[in-house]
Amino acid sequence: MFDLQTQPTPFIEAAQTERRPAWDLTVSLINATVQIDQPTGDGTRTVGTGFLLNAPRPDGTPRIVLVTADHVLSRMPDAEARIGWRTELPDGGWRFDPQPLTIRDAASDPLWTKPEDRDVAVMEIAAPEAFARAAIPMAWLADKDTFDAAEVGPGDDMLSLGFPRGLSANRAGFPILRVGRIASWPLTPISAFPTFLLDFAVFPGNSGGPVFWTPTVQRQADVETPIHPYVAGVLTQEVIVQEERLGIGVVVHADYIREAVALLDQKAAPAP
Repeated sequence: MFDLQTQPTPFIEAAQTERRPAWDLTVSLINATVQIDQPTGDGTRTVGTGFLLNAPRPDGTPRIVLVTADHVLSRMPDAEARIGWRTELPDGGWRFDPQPLTIRDAASDPLWTKPEDRDVAVMEIAAPEAFARAAIPMAWLADKDTFDAAEVGPGDDMLSLGFPRGLSANRAGFPILRVGRIASWPLTPISAFPTFLLDFAVFPGNSGGPVFWTPTVQRQADVETPIHPYVAGVLTQEVIVQEERLGIGVVVHADYIREAVALLDQKAAPAP
């Protein structure tokens, strides 16, 4: 492989009240997704994708967390990377406005946390006000029961956002939206199947991007369509066999994002 990267939940109940249009839900994920990169010194750069999560601290104080693949950050050797903020202009246009992002402390220790043996990373960041508002709520993350509750199965479509080979959708730095079908079975329990396959071409730069579902995507015949969106996981790899790319992506279930955030809480907790 080549590394790249019917019990309702509280969010489902909230979504039923809000009745937001599907396109708006997709745009919400687009606005929360950013490019992460670091120059390599030879005229190239290491590029990955991340997205912002509104994950309040245990005491309820606000906190914005960047979610990506662990290998995206670990393969950036310098202490400082860049994060691709976007600034809206008075005329309605946008400007790509990348800014420094410290990913290691003075001792060169990583500032992110990850679950053991899972290619997922989270770190607290300071985000511009517009991006802090765009960060998706924790309740949008699928948990260990979401796939079964929503009757997700092979052949169902999932959407993904990212920056394949560092390419963005436009000069403003917005991510590219793509679609693929779930290509593996079984999908649960996630303790036994922590990843699933998505049938679409994956490129360096896609790593760390959100894989998500909204009411616009196709479902299996005769399966009821939920009205809520959810982030199903993080894209982490493409499948390569004997140097041949198979056009299949590997996705880590979103419940491991929840686990990574819990580890971040533990890391930040004061010593007893």
